[in-house]
Amino acid sequence: MLNKNSSVSSGNGQIASADVDPSETLDWLASLESLLANSGRTRAEFILDALDRKAKDLGIVSDTLPFIPYRNTIALDNQPPFPGDIAMEERITAIIRWNALAMVMRANKAYGELGGHIASYASAAEIFEIGFNHFFQGNSCSDSGDVVFFQPHSAPGVYARAFLEGRLSEDNLKRYRQEIGGNGLCSYPHPWLMPDFWQVPTGSMGIGPLTAVYQARFMRYLRDRDLVKTDGRHVWGVFGDGEMDEPESIAGLSIAAREKLDNLTFVINCNLQRLDGPVRGNGQIIQELEGTFRGAGWNVIKVLWGSEWDALFARDKQHALLRRFAATVDGKYQTLGAKDGAYNLTHFFEEDPQVRALVAHMSDQDVDALKRGGHDFKKLFAAFEAARNTKGRPTVILAKTKKGYGMGGAGESRMTAHQAKKLDVAGLLAFRDRFALPLSNEQVENLDFYRPAEDSAELNYLRGRREMLGGYLPSRRRNADAVPVPALSGYADFALNSDGKEMSTTMVVVRLFSNLLKDKALGPRIVPIVADEARTFGMANLFRQVGIYSPVGQLYEPEDAGSMLYYKESRDGQLLEEGITEAGAISSWVAAATSYSVHGLGMLPFYIYYSMFGFQRVGDLIWAAADQRARGFLIGATAGRTTLAGEGLQHQDGSSHLIAATIPNCRAYDPAFAYEMAVIVDHGARAMMEEGKDEFYYITAMNENYAQPTMPDGVEKDIVKGLYRFEKRQPHKTDGCVRLIGSGAILPQVIEAARMLEEDWGVASEVWSATSFAELARDAQEAERQNRYNPLQKPVESHLQACLPGKMPVIAATDYVRAYPQLIASYVEAPFTALGTDGFGRSDTRTALRDFFEVDHRHVTVAALAALVAEGSLKPQIVADAIARYGIDTVDAPWTR
Repeated sequence: MLNKNSSVSSGNGQIASADVDPSETLDWLASLESLLANSGRTRAEFILDALDRKAKDLGIVSDTLPFIPYRNTIALDNQPPFPGDIAMEERITAIIRWNALAMVMRANKAYGELGGHIASYASAAEIFEIGFNHFFQGNSCSDSGDVVFFQPHSAPGVYARAFLEGRLSEDNLKRYRQEIGGNGLCSYPHPWLMPDFWQVPTGSMGIGPLTAVYQARFMRYLRDRDLVKTDGRHVWGVFGDGEMDEPESIAGLSIAAREKLDNLTFVINCNLQRLDGPVRGNGQIIQELEGTFRGAGWNVIKVLWGSEWDALFARDKQHALLRRFAATVDGKYQTLGAKDGAYNLTHFFEEDPQVRALVAHMSDQDVDALKRGGHDFKKLFAAFEAARNTKGRPTVILAKTKKGYGMGGAGESRMTAHQAKKLDVAGLLAFRDRFALPLSNEQVENLDFYRPAEDSAELNYLRGRREMLGGYLPSRRRNADAVPVPALSGYADFALNSDGKEMSTTMVVVRLFSNLLKDKALGPRIVPIVADEARTFGMANLFRQVGIYSPVGQLYEPEDAGSMLYYKESRDGQLLEEGITEAGAISSWVAAATSYSVHGLGMLPFYIYYSMFGFQRVGDLIWAAADQRARGFLIGATAGRTTLAGEGLQHQDGSSHLIAATIPNCRAYDPAFAYEMAVIVDHGARAMMEEGKDEFYYITAMNENYAQPTMPDGVEKDIVKGLYRFEKRQPHKTDGCVRLIGSGAILPQVIEAARMLEEDWGVASEVWSATSFAELARDAQEAERQNRYNPLQKPVESHLQACLPGKMPVIAATDYVRAYPQLIASYVEAPFTALGTDGFGRSDTRTALRDFFEVDHRHVTVAALAALVAEGSLKPQIVADAIARYGIDTVDAPWTR
């Protein structure tokens, strides 16, 4: 029964105002107790919810904070029995802690410059071990296992566990962060570097939480389209509390709740510390996170206090502990965590008479033994079990831990914990003693790794748990069954034989993958993705053709129901219409582009978006996709700095191709013509879906309509290589000859410049279409390297050298900054002039913009004449005459304005 003088804790952990009628209060509280005892928890929750709604209707409660007091969500009475051997799991965890510590310390003892982290894993060890021993399903389970996003700074602990499992050798551990010579271990989870081990990359803070949401969502997409059974699979993400400050970390919370992703669980390792100090020194990050997640519609489970606290809570009838917890900010919690029991008694428990009374019987050592919930196997198991059993919404577990747990004075809850790379000998011996490790003093000083015998109880237990869960994790598949791509002529004839018909390359690419959607084999594997611009990009026909995916179908009649292209949502819809979220859309693309590995089912996503909002806005996510060996198409539509016309500075893209060129497995193209687009799409689809190559394609497309020629004979291979000759002009009287290179929307300007050179100035020219300066540069770099290191062999000729031999001047013009065509400048023997769109964008007509940026046909013509003057073929007066004739403004360069 409640004490007559007890206070009542309000929703924010504070104590309500003085009780003017304690007897009436006791009646209400006793009624609640009776309801719970006689009708159960579900009924009690319903009544409380109904009362809360009524109170808000009456205006009694206008604003309640969306979190509960600072205590464990799961009460002791509701805690399930622990199904494993706690003593055994504690021993195994201690061994893994040691090997993780030794691995980092050995690397830095030997080299001193490799870095590494030990404090993060020290705080998360129990979290990981609960997952590994009881929840994380391996790939041999039904539906092919779980996907786990590991906190990146805890990678040493994952390696240390794999060492006990026999998946990594002692030599591997000795080569932590030493990858160049082979057998090394990468710093963080990187599938590109360890393609059979790591499932997903998480090294860039914030990307893991967002992509985890969309991986869970894509599982439902595959299930609802009857492509793969995924109901038995779960996505787990272990992330840091400091990491949740990244905008991407919480960007996917609403869609996870809205689509009821109960196959998703976040575990936030709340050690209350960032890299430099407290996460919320003057606040409480756990309460803040609970408010964020609960407000977004997630189920929230807090694991704050270990089992040692249960007796104190049972005796605390007046909620004195909750008052103290509510009044203690994280900065103080960090200090308390770094100090011993005596300090905690003085600076926490003795600050309140009621709290002091609760621990009057406890010694300094007893207080020192009070653990945080994130280090308690029983509390964590209860939370994981509740999360897995929660239906209808995702769950977040907020587990309170100590950063550097077990590291003593060298790092436990210290401001410098994140930077700690080593312990002195005394600290190492104390670490051994604290965790009862079977190591001699000499073994400790030598930082020897420890692995029990093959037939030991520890390894048998560890292997047995993983066998029950379907095998070892992390583990990554490399390939899936090939999917045939139909003949190019069958789905792309309109592009190959355009015969001068005007169309934009954006329309071309949309029509290409719309036609591919009709193919019986490849069609179901295509995933069209758009961030709320389907109508802009001419994709409205897909609404009717394949439908927009929604896990609940369509619960309304759309306003445009009577039209042919009405907005059709369906549970088996194929189009992912993501709304205004480039980060969300690219995360969907990553999930689809890695389906071959995650699900053993190759999918071919086409994500089409404003090119300016791709590499510039979500470039880090694209880099993570490269790390994860994604396969798919990124279509940068309305591309270039002069094709978007009126949209202006923030919408006009002049740099995406330059950024794309820095990503090793991104093959980037800027096609000008429909047939170029068709050849590139076909080549990419075959490389990814038939040959299983770990590469993805970035293709820019323009919204400008211009005449599309029929494809010349025999140019397919050169289109893919990045350069082919489109035409050659040879006047009867020639005063010099130049090579003109154009790409994308500027190629028609280059073709017109060739005509002007011939007709106005009698200059011969070759017109070349550069579909990819990046591909040309990579090929030339490789040829240069081969020749450098093989001086006794016949020199290798790059495609660029084969196309552009000799010293005929080259003029290259694109709709991107000049640095893009200059990627090839050093590999061309001839004088090289690059024209580009350096500077800030403007709103105007395409004609005005191309004049402003000096990339139109007039400026190409003048640049060609100037190059011929420089080589001595023409007199300088010719250039002056051309500038006057074409009315070119020479006062200020565009990049200065």
